[in-house]
Amino acid sequence: MAQRRPVIGITCYVEDVDRPPWVGQRSAVLPYRYVAQVEAAGGLAVVLPPRPDVDEAMAREVVERLDGLVVAGGADVSAHLYGAAPHPTSQDPRPDRDAWETALVRAAEEVDLPVLGICRGMQVMAVAAGGRIEQHVPDRVGHEAHSPRPGVYSSHHVDPVDGSRLAGLLGDEPLDVPTYHHQAVVPDSLDGTGWAPSAWHEDGTLEAMEDPRSRFRLAVQWHAEEGESPALFAALVSEARSVADGADERGGPPAAR
Repeated sequence: MAQRRPVIGITCYVEDVDRPPWVGQRSAVLPYRYVAQVEAAGGLAVVLPPRPDVDEAMAREVVERLDGLVVAGGADVSAHLYGAAPHPTSQDPRPDRDAWETALVRAAEEVDLPVLGICRGMQVMAVAAGGRIEQHVPDRVGHEAHSPRPGVYSSHHVDPVDGSRLAGLLGDEPLDVPTYHHQAVVPDSLDGTGWAPSAWHEDGTLEAMEDPRSRFRLAVQWHAEEGESPALFAALVSEARSVADGADERGGPPAAR
């Protein structure tokens, strides 16, 4: 019998999109590169639009049907979630995604579901654990290298932390990564959460974090879906495959451990 492809959920937007002759059509929206990366790695991608009626029970029900989860990039996490006033440069909040993704992340943690966070996804995962967000990185570093031009991915180097899982996947030499962000996780805010730094920019910006206690919980500030290396998606799908195989052996849903 052919091996079942692991099911990987990917979070997304719901917003109005113009598709002439249709104007303002309510749509689930996600850059296709996320789907392409998951499926190139051998996973079966399922898009997860935010639900306005999300609660813990619903998030658990969704997670039970997944073998892995990608928390995708997007708009800034609402500052009120970590007890701060919004910075003048902060984007308009997306409370539907904030609530949905936070619930999914927490439900996934409960059952040790493999999770990969990307850009906003890293920030959601940090805030869900009690962390805080630096709301405008240029105020501290004095440059725009992390997001130099609107609507264009740039690139810069990051340094993986020796001995980290990330370094094991990508190597411990400096990496050139695609970047587009003006906010970042405050490193000290992760103290006591179980998260550990796994990559840095030379200006002191935290570029990746991981949870060593988990099967696979890793997040990067850069846009891995836009990069040439498939290693992070391949690692996620590999771990998700072990979840799927275990569920098949038990005859239960993927996350019923």
